[in-house]
Amino acid sequence: MNAQLAAHVDQVWANDILGPLQEYITIPNVSAAYEERWAELGHMDRAVELIASWCAARRIAGMTIEVQRLAGRSPLIVIEIPAFGNTPSRSSTPDTVLLYGHLDKQPEMTGWSDGLAPWTPVMRGDRLYGRGGADDGYAAFASLTAIEAVQAAGGSHARCMVLIEASEESGSPDLPAHLDALGERLAGTSLVLCLDSGCLDYERLWVTTSLRGLVGGVLRVEILTEGVHSGLASGVVPSTFRILRMLLDRIEDSTTGSVLLPEFHVDIPTQRVREAAAAAAVVEPFASTLPFVPGAAPMTTDPVDQLLAHTWRPAVSVVGADGMPPTGRAGNVLRPETALRLSVRIPPTCDHDRATAALAAALTTDVPYGARVTFDADHVAPAWHAPATAPWLAASLERASMAAFGRPACAFGEGGTIPFMGMLGDRFPDAQFVITGVLGPGSNAHGPNEFLHLPTARRVTEVLAHVLVDHADGARTT
Repeated sequence: MNAQLAAHVDQVWANDILGPLQEYITIPNVSAAYEERWAELGHMDRAVELIASWCAARRIAGMTIEVQRLAGRSPLIVIEIPAFGNTPSRSSTPDTVLLYGHLDKQPEMTGWSDGLAPWTPVMRGDRLYGRGGADDGYAAFASLTAIEAVQAAGGSHARCMVLIEASEESGSPDLPAHLDALGERLAGTSLVLCLDSGCLDYERLWVTTSLRGLVGGVLRVEILTEGVHSGLASGVVPSTFRILRMLLDRIEDSTTGSVLLPEFHVDIPTQRVREAAAAAAVVEPFASTLPFVPGAAPMTTDPVDQLLAHTWRPAVSVVGADGMPPTGRAGNVLRPETALRLSVRIPPTCDHDRATAALAAALTTDVPYGARVTFDADHVAPAWHAPATAPWLAASLERASMAAFGRPACAFGEGGTIPFMGMLGDRFPDAQFVITGVLGPGSNAHGPNEFLHLPTARRVTEVLAHVLVDHADGARTT
């Protein structure tokens, strides 16, 4: 069956996916957190229609597809596929495989190279450039292709539910309401397949064992009711920027980058340290894949420590600012207020609610000079830590990686966040998870020059097909 699965995946990727995926890249369907007019503009609906129409045309037995719409929420594509082949049910609730992806996108970002742009698909060799192709537009195409390949090869798979959401880049605020609306349709979920993660190289299957969470929000400092000539007021009125520096010093050591709040730290499991060492032994140091300017250095040069810092340690980033005019238009004015958008990554097993409360208290209690300080935590997402891998799944992933990549699979912790995984972990504590993806060295999701490495996308699709077959068998024997 291996050859049949591979041949079908090859055929669909070569003939059916590339064109629609390129069209998808042209749609500027920026996620709601970054575009208040997303519903009015209609770009999200265009992307939903494109992907839903492609999925509906696949030759998959018994498939039903709908776009679930809730008032005030982004849409959710819901695809239900009954069990196929030799998959006898073990109970009144059939085993269900949940396949997940998203289609909303990050904003454009500046710095795209000559000839590249966020909404212009460009092929260079085996890379497809453009916003959203790798994060995460390819996921719907790959998921349906894997299911179709199993059926075309005469294999078996359990009942499948495919969910493609449209608010992931905003922290999945709409997903809980959609899950409630689905009711018991996700009952029996025993395996979750997610394609929204990364890989440390393009040579093998990389399985994500943990994801950092996120506490994101806007920290605002106000000191005056209006701007004042800096020659008049400086030295008397404290700068809002300096007050922000003082507040940030409460939560981060500016010399080392260490987060100072104990609520953000966890013990790193021994197994994850071993996995980081194994991963570091087969790839170049993680920092070597990042676009440092000449002469710049990472915070740590130890390859294993880089991987652990990437996942198991918290980090503070300032990702945006308000109240600061561009340098070419900055007059000599003491500004009345400054606001910073903070993105604080939290490690797996960290309590995100407790961490958020601690952060807000540190930033807004006993503030300098009696300034008006607020912190609006508007983008909070839980971290995720994989349960122990079942023997059948460990063996399946190894076989699948050898079949698709010709190399054994590796595990690693990812530094990004997929809010849905934390939600699913709470709802289905006994489910198995396969979190993988194509965001490898240089792919630069969220930044300029994002690309999808097409050979890896094809191979990951083949891996999914193998795991679906093995799950149908493993679910009967474990």
